[in-house]
Amino acid sequence: MKSLDELKKLREESIKNMEMRSADKEIRVVVGMATCGISAGARPVLSTLVEEVAKRNLKSVQVVQTGCIGMCTYEPIVEVYAPDKEKVTYIHVNPEKAKQIVAEHLVNGNVVNEYTIGAAE
Repeated sequence: MKSLDELKKLREESIKNMEMRSADKEIRVVVGMATCGISAGARPVLSTLVEEVAKRNLKSVQVVQTGCIGMCTYEPIVEVYAPDKEKVTYIHVNPEKAKQIVAEHLVNGNVVNEYTIGAAE
């Protein structure tokens, strides 16, 4: 860090990230971050989701991580919870799919069916 402006920018980013974890959000996005998820690539998926939600200023969306979801062969897994709707489980998510999930599902309300667990079965 070289200047006060950089410190202020870092502070603002940290505040945004903390706000994103707040429990009073309408939509909850959960990323499986157990060892199986991390080894399958969940960390860049989580980072992409956080960045995309922040970039699009989606104030009603909470992005959180959890432990093992129990379906290791489908990792990385992303679950989307929205009020009065069924949970949507996305499987084999990578950063590109995560961007599409944010753009289609979280912004436009359209589930990306081809990435869901239902499409794999």
